[in-house]
Amino acid sequence: MAKGKQTPRQKMINLMYLVFIAMMALNIDVEIIRSYYDSTRALNDTRHLTEQKNEDIFEKTLEAKAQQVPDTYATPWEQYKTLKSKIDVLVSSAEDIKVILKKQSDFHDKDPKTGKDMDVSENFSALNNNEATTNYFFKEGDENAPSAKALDLKKQLDDVRSYIVATFGGNPQLAKLVERANKSIIAEYPAGKSPNGKTWFQNKFYHQPLIAAISNLEIIQNDARNVQSDALALMLQEKVDASIKFTSYEAIVSAPTDVQAGKKAEAIVMLGNYSNSSKISISGVSRQENGKGYLPLNTGGIGEKKIGGVITLTDATGKAQQFPFTHTYNVIAGPQQVKLEQGLLLSADKMNVMYRNLDNPVSGSILGADNAKLSLSAPGATVKSKGNGKWDVRPGTGNILKLTLSGTDPTGKNVSQVFEYRIKNVPPPQGQIRGKNSLTMPATSVENQQLQAVIPDFDFPVSFNVTSFMVRVPGRASILVQGNSLQNAAGLFKNLRPGDGVYIFEIKAQATGLGSMIVPNISPVLINIQ
Repeated sequence: MAKGKQTPRQKMINLMYLVFIAMMALNIDVEIIRSYYDSTRALNDTRHLTEQKNEDIFEKTLEAKAQQVPDTYATPWEQYKTLKSKIDVLVSSAEDIKVILKKQSDFHDKDPKTGKDMDVSENFSALNNNEATTNYFFKEGDENAPSAKALDLKKQLDDVRSYIVATFGGNPQLAKLVERANKSIIAEYPAGKSPNGKTWFQNKFYHQPLIAAISNLEIIQNDARNVQSDALALMLQEKVDASIKFTSYEAIVSAPTDVQAGKKAEAIVMLGNYSNSSKISISGVSRQENGKGYLPLNTGGIGEKKIGGVITLTDATGKAQQFPFTHTYNVIAGPQQVKLEQGLLLSADKMNVMYRNLDNPVSGSILGADNAKLSLSAPGATVKSKGNGKWDVRPGTGNILKLTLSGTDPTGKNVSQVFEYRIKNVPPPQGQIRGKNSLTMPATSVENQQLQAVIPDFDFPVSFNVTSFMVRVPGRASILVQGNSLQNAAGLFKNLRPGDGVYIFEIKAQATGLGSMIVPNISPVLINIQ
């Protein structure tokens, strides 16, 4: 600035400089708050992902084990339910505080008039306001006097931490859980550990703008849910065995449903998932080898026949579980008798439904007649003959497809019959890593993985080539990755810790075998860090 007496022009220039500097400072503040706000939303998304993981994976696993092996898992299950209820109270309380602070700061997620999402710049004053936070957490704004509401929050944090220490402190397998709780579920610093001599509440909430308060409350919620996830994982870690995959059991019988009189036939009986354990025994069969039961079928007379028995599994506790099985098969006439039979037959080669916009292989026949002279029609579908009683049928719209099979029976009579099939859409593909859409691995292994897309248990020759995907980790913005390798996002995984989750979504792929169909939405993949 010029010294001495200034001209009106110089005063105006000086004033413009001040306004310009103030505008620059304001713009920097907006960008800082925007970054804070984006990070807080990412924390919120991560917390909800952790909650979903806890409920959909770990909780169901622990509950199932408590029912299957109560002597080992009933107590951990009850301890976990108590811990979850305390954490639910803490997370809900922190959420209520965020709602109150936003309301008192005049923060709006949506525009009251248009209902559209409000931009950070439109909420700048609210997010930068520190009065609501200070008044909520401190009596009359005195930084040395936490309010009763602040002490309530501290009490809830202490309640969760104290329960973890008291319940799991004596269990060496849960030492990491206790250690994490003592570090993260706190509302006061250990003696001599304050970074600046101030209290925990002063550093987190005194004269802090609304955006900082919301972020700190979100961190409390995230830490609580991660501790909950740690508890579940550690309770299962040393106790998981092969049977953890068996939430239910089913007897499997592999045998023909139609056999010819006098011809040898055999049924194979096993328990799925397949196992050759010596703890499995099968009754109702003639011999048992390598976990399979074998039974020669009775083909002595024409007609319907049944077999049955019981598969017995002895679990790790010595308790025997029994799984009955039955199977029905038909004994039909041999080649000489077939010439005298009449009737129409139609079967789907690969399934009992038709898939829309795909060529579904179909075979038809008339007993004792020349199948090459058969015809097949299907209104609403494209039928392509492959010769000798075989066709490809491609359904279009609708839910039911009626196929009419026509021909001449062995006596020379023209016959036809209508067969009804359900039409289904091609199932959506799943994103997978190592054949799973939810898996656990160390942080160092994540970058070495490759992403696939498959349609499980689909009988058609369909394959996918993953071309891109989005990946998100706690505390970082989502990024777009080209190709199918996580190596291209290795930088995101450097600071992952146990209990964190890597969320892979918006998977794009090119399909082979679907013709001109658009690839349906591919389900996401979750990697849990151990």
